[in-house]
Amino acid sequence: MFDNLLRELRALEHRSITVPIDSDEKGYIDKECPSTSCEFQFKIKDEDWKNICRDEGVWCPMCGHAAPAKNWFTTAQVRHAERHAHRVIQSTIDGAMRADARAFNGRQPKNSLISMSMRVGGAPHFTPHRVPAAASAAMELEIACEKCTCRFAVIGSAYFCPACGHSSVDRMFDDSLRKIRAKKDNVDVVRDAIAASAGRDEAELMCRSLIESCLQDGVTAFQRCCEGLYASTGPATPQPMNAFQRLAQGSELWAARVGITYADILGAADLERLRRLFQKRHLLAHSDGIVDQRYVNESGDMTYKVGQRITVSERVHDPDCPENAGMPTRKAYASDISRERFA
Repeated sequence: MFDNLLRELRALEHRSITVPIDSDEKGYIDKECPSTSCEFQFKIKDEDWKNICRDEGVWCPMCGHAAPAKNWFTTAQVRHAERHAHRVIQSTIDGAMRADARAFNGRQPKNSLISMSMRVGGAPHFTPHRVPAAASAAMELEIACEKCTCRFAVIGSAYFCPACGHSSVDRMFDDSLRKIRAKKDNVDVVRDAIAASAGRDEAELMCRSLIESCLQDGVTAFQRCCEGLYASTGPATPQPMNAFQRLAQGSELWAARVGITYADILGAADLERLRRLFQKRHLLAHSDGIVDQRYVNESGDMTYKVGQRITVSERVHDPDCPENAGMPTRKAYASDISRERFA
């Protein structure tokens, strides 16, 4: 009686259901990091996903997690595909049962004393749907990998190429500078928002911490940039841990590797200001900004006494560094940080 239904059920055990995914108006498709601790969403050019990315490995632009290409569907895409698959199965079973009902009804004798018929209810028709392109919002930062040319887009920052896993020193440094500038330029917005909800005291406390973090982020960006450049300029000899947090040691490493020191680039005055900022960052990181004798000795900063707390301002003090200047290049960064541009 149910030959068609049984046949279709057996076929479903071996059937794969394909759900096409549309690209957006720029040719990007949505992807999502499969790591549950990240789940970063990004977009990648559809043609690059097919032609450059490899099935065995794709990297998350944010955390660097690697996984096979089949694992990078977004949560929205998976839910859409599940709904689509359920409807395909329902439609298949419905069609088989309708065919069985027609066959059963066709076998019944006419003009019989007892009449039997079979009827299947429900909606018999199903139109397949493609996964919509706009499953996530448009992403403003579009990137082309300098190594494999894969094109992808993110919101905020990206540190790794999804196709080859390449981590660009330039891009990471530029992203760090954008983050610092975004913090500094939005202090008033943060202050007003927190003051409205939690009061002025909480707002000032948060904004002071935000401003101070700009200085710490700037030193960290300098360190990471130097580490990346150092690794790319010579033999794979690892530098001492955190060597580029210490200006004197970092300068010696560059002198041995490329024959140039920080003083050759900056000059004595700028290098002295840079050293003072590095020492301020050290105080913020290790003693909550409380001045000790080591800070006075190593920074040469006589404006503080031991036991005082350093201050960091978001305002630019150097007249040669106007507020509306463009973002600094990697080459100019040491000079910029020396002028407390991001402090």
